[in-house]
Amino acid sequence: MPEMHLFEYAVIRVMPRVEREEFLNVGVIVYCRSQGFLQTKFAINEDRLRAAFSAELDMQELAERLRAFERICAGRAQGGVIGQLSIAERFRWLTATRSTVVQTSPVHPGLCADAGETLDRLFVQLVL
Repeated sequence: MPEMHLFEYAVIRVMPRVEREEFLNVGVIVYCRSQGFLQTKFAINEDRLRAAFSAELDMQELAERLRAFERICAGRAQGGVIGQLSIAERFRWLTATRSTVVQTSPVHPGLCADAGETLDRLFVQLVL
């Protein structure tokens, strides 16, 4: 049996009108300390988002906000000041409670053999 590793994940949500607390899942972020893993995966389904919310939703701005998650996960200079933090600090910063259009769910733990495969599985289960 493969070695199991503790991982944490959160679902990335689009919530254009925060006061209504209505959202659609658009991505997942997974962190596994023992594998040095921090990645996100997202998909913007414009038709679904426009049908659920509004034709006024700025898809380019939304895409840029989600790409910022990728840059911060990758770290280094491309992630800006937050990208310079440790992998655990970057995950905690990305999953901190916010009142913005792009939010994350509470953080959930689990066990996995491969964090990359887990990211893909969670993305299919929770987003697609």
